[in-house]
Amino acid sequence: MKLPPYLKKGDTVAIVCTARKFMPEEAKPAIELLESWGLKAKLGRTIGLDSCQLGGTDVERAADLQQMMDDDNVKAIWCARGGYGTVRIIDLLDFTKFSKKPKWVMGFSDVTVLHSHLNTLGIATLHSIMPFTVPNAPEKVKQTLKDALFGTNLNYRLPSKSYDVKGKAEGELVGGNISILYSLLGSSSSISTQGKILFIEDLDEYLYHVDRMMYNLKRNGYFEKAKGIIVGSMRDMHDNEIPFGQNEVQIITAIAKEYNIPIAFEFCAGHQKDNRTLVLGSQVSFEVNDKEIRLQFK
Repeated sequence: MKLPPYLKKGDTVAIVCTARKFMPEEAKPAIELLESWGLKAKLGRTIGLDSCQLGGTDVERAADLQQMMDDDNVKAIWCARGGYGTVRIIDLLDFTKFSKKPKWVMGFSDVTVLHSHLNTLGIATLHSIMPFTVPNAPEKVKQTLKDALFGTNLNYRLPSKSYDVKGKAEGELVGGNISILYSLLGSSSSISTQGKILFIEDLDEYLYHVDRMMYNLKRNGYFEKAKGIIVGSMRDMHDNEIPFGQNEVQIITAIAKEYNIPIAFEFCAGHQKDNRTLVLGSQVSFEVNDKEIRLQFK
């Protein structure tokens, strides 16, 4: 797995739309944050474009991302916001040059399309806050992105819960938004979980659909091959008038328990303010014990 070069002061970070639209005035907090770290911001041509929900047409969004991937002066790419749309452009992109000279790609939610595709190409990425979420991100969360970009090893220790599954594992961290992982199954962008630690998170889903996605991941060998599961934020889940009968913790536990691997719930990543940076593609040590959850990036 290739880890892109870490940043240094004076480097340029591009901000682009791969999915929903994002206006220039919305980018100001992210630009100020980058500048406070000694970095330069470069707004892509898609910032300010409006194509219904999207930040430009598919061709415009693909061309903007392609230019930033191929620009030697751009050292990292920050996806402006999630929503939907990245999957519409993934097959329009040429990763030839990028694979030889990778750079950090940052974001979460719909950006899982890029995380997954780049993982299949052997390139690490950053699951992190986006310019859209910067205004509401706590300082400690912003610091984790800075640390990851500048090469400071991340180390997370959180209190464990009674319903966590205890155990230890080491391996490559992969994953992202479970709805996106589910949607990529069977495509060239679908990740392998063999010998790896799988991170999943989601927002605003029906419980029965979480169950459906988990069963589909199971049938595709995601849990049989994995060495551990880290579950991030699973906020705002919905139920039907006739209750499904299990919450998200019970659904995930029931499906994954037969594999005897550690499982941590409510980890500090995903659709929540406490969305700390994860280096997807990095080797990690993962432990769940009676007192705490430990995740150490190597």
